[in-house]
Amino acid sequence: MIKPLSAAVALAIASSLLGTPVLAQDTSTDEQDDSGEQATRLDSVIVTGTRAPKSIDRIPGAISVVSTEEIKHTLSLTEDATAVLARTVPGYSEASQAMSNTGENLRGRVALRLFDGVPQGSPLREGTRNATFTDMGIVDRIEVINGPSASEGIGAAGGIINYISAMPREDGSQFRLLTRYSSQFEDDSAGWKVGMNYMYKQDNFDAVVGLSRIERGMGYDADGVRLGMNTSGSLHDSVANNLFLKAGFNFGEMGEKRLQASYSDFRIEGNGNYIQVDGCRYEPGWCEDPRPNTSERGNLFGTRAEFNDFRQLNVLYTDGDFLDGTLVLNTYWADQAMRYPPENGSDRQDPLIPPNGPDGTIWDQSEINSDKRGLRVSWTRPDLFNVAGLELHAGIDWVKDTADQRLALTDRVWVPPMEYTSLAPYAQLNYDVGPVTLSAGLRREDGELSVDDYTTTWFRDRRFVEGGELTYTENLHNLGAIWRISDQWSVFAAYGEGFGLPNVGIPLRNISCPDDPDDTKPDGCPADPPARVDETFRELAAVVVDNREIGVNWRGRNASFGASYYDSRSDYGSSYVIDPETDDYVLFRAPTRIKGFEMTADWNINDAWKVTALYSTIDGKTSFWSSDARGRYDAGGLNRPMGALDTNPDKVALSVRWKFSPQGDVTLGSTTLLSRELSGSDVREFDGATFSYQESTTGYTLFDLGANYRVKRVGRFSIGIENLLNKQYVLTWSQVPGWRNYWAGRGRMYSLTYEYTF
Repeated sequence: MIKPLSAAVALAIASSLLGTPVLAQDTSTDEQDDSGEQATRLDSVIVTGTRAPKSIDRIPGAISVVSTEEIKHTLSLTEDATAVLARTVPGYSEASQAMSNTGENLRGRVALRLFDGVPQGSPLREGTRNATFTDMGIVDRIEVINGPSASEGIGAAGGIINYISAMPREDGSQFRLLTRYSSQFEDDSAGWKVGMNYMYKQDNFDAVVGLSRIERGMGYDADGVRLGMNTSGSLHDSVANNLFLKAGFNFGEMGEKRLQASYSDFRIEGNGNYIQVDGCRYEPGWCEDPRPNTSERGNLFGTRAEFNDFRQLNVLYTDGDFLDGTLVLNTYWADQAMRYPPENGSDRQDPLIPPNGPDGTIWDQSEINSDKRGLRVSWTRPDLFNVAGLELHAGIDWVKDTADQRLALTDRVWVPPMEYTSLAPYAQLNYDVGPVTLSAGLRREDGELSVDDYTTTWFRDRRFVEGGELTYTENLHNLGAIWRISDQWSVFAAYGEGFGLPNVGIPLRNISCPDDPDDTKPDGCPADPPARVDETFRELAAVVVDNREIGVNWRGRNASFGASYYDSRSDYGSSYVIDPETDDYVLFRAPTRIKGFEMTADWNINDAWKVTALYSTIDGKTSFWSSDARGRYDAGGLNRPMGALDTNPDKVALSVRWKFSPQGDVTLGSTTLLSRELSGSDVREFDGATFSYQESTTGYTLFDLGANYRVKRVGRFSIGIENLLNKQYVLTWSQVPGWRNYWAGRGRMYSLTYEYTF
């Protein structure tokens, strides 16, 4: 049960919808800050996906809440932004250990990433760089909705991951200094961090200021070989600076109104001191001595360092006494830019542009720019029509998202300016009837995609493409029920739909001249009429995913357990395959079905010992071919397995925490990805074409160790050892052949963290 709250506290919780974390965790997990005072927690509530504070035991579905404690433990091991998700969320794939999050997904599909409710990255051109957008030291908790959801807008085919910033919990001023040194004890592997957070709370006013700087050295694998520079962006040899500001003011007769604003400015940029040296996979007669990619000192002249530059402004107004309900008005602006490392692939070449590389080829760097503005209005009315337990949550979302992609060194359009405008009204009903909660909702997505005229690159035949507009309309439903059988047991069943765009930029940049068997790469297509954006509608059609799920939860005095089974389907899904022309990832539009089982458990053996465990298995299938544009044949059956680019192998994660004193604890954790063999084949009756697919990935187990000790009036000291046994391994998604895609994982790394709060 949720404890009674004052109007002011209730509004503070409501404001967490878009920027202030709920003061809630399990009541059994009281924490102590460095001053030794205890931080009181409320019962578990969540706002992501419900758009209003709601107890977890009244939400039908699998939800993960990554606590402050879990974030701190991961930060004692690594500053990678997604590492904590790989360790704590069953359906989340392995972390890429890079600025890029290529290969990372949630339950085999792309997740919508939010920072205080603001989308990161653009659905128009998903560049797999939207997971590195802030300093994790300012993040209080992470709320994860597992499975498709339309509650927070487009792009949540796999679920929602909402990083929620810190807020003051006690009156007065609090200053937190965080320093960290890490090294693999190689000459250029050292890195360091300095972060400072200031929090202030007095009467009706509160504020947060966060500053940090992180300098990372090079990474090494367990064999002592320098790791390769990720072709989509590396964390190695980079500098990250972060500024975060947030202030809020409660007012009204009983403090039931609140105005809050926050600003985030984050930039991570490579130093450009290393260049990639390609390795090779085993292949008889060509690569008898396989080796992963590595790096050597140097730089490519005329090229620039890769970066992520993310800024956002978020303004929130709440009124807890508006027409007998709670009104929330939220407006935001976000500007996001991503530059990628230099490449000299065939799709970068143009005979009319002088080569700029020492090898006589064109080296170029792509840049994605995205700008979004949004307005979200919602109203929550409890006890609707004076019916106890009946709650209405209704509202409307408006968003305008623009994006483009350029080849920056030669100033060429690669993906034209695109604009997506959406207006989405929604309504959600929840009804508590004794131990049962029923829910049903409808969201209407009404969007329009506008694309400018443009001309494709030389590699795509310099085809002129007439821009145009495409409309997207969809009614998205959800249904759910949860039955709290007893104080310990509950079961749930849920149906939900998600809506997304299929990385629009990729099919647009790949338009070329038709019927060019000689591959002459002409200066345009004079004999053909201009291509039109609406001709590619089949590839640009929305991705609508429906998810069916059942689950059970048990919560005892000293232990808890949860399990769920899901079945996620899309009639016209989106998955990744390797383009044989460019060796790059391209979209494949065909039916998909992903089924999976997840399980989590924890056991507080006594005050000193705690054990946690999670398990996840995913099985994805798609077709070998999509339906023919001329209507000659339909898409194939679900006979092609979805491999490592889309679905994670079975995962097992375990941890044991020993609290050896009130001031200190030690945690030993392990993460295992199992080996996997996939195969499938099919024959197309229309023309007798045969298809087959095989994939083999090798699993691995990594151990990590973290220890904390708090010294009164001095601070907290932490030691972390990532990859404790120095295991040599290749990242699972990198075991699949692709252009320059062969990276080993990081070897043993030591970290020393010092934190002082006063």
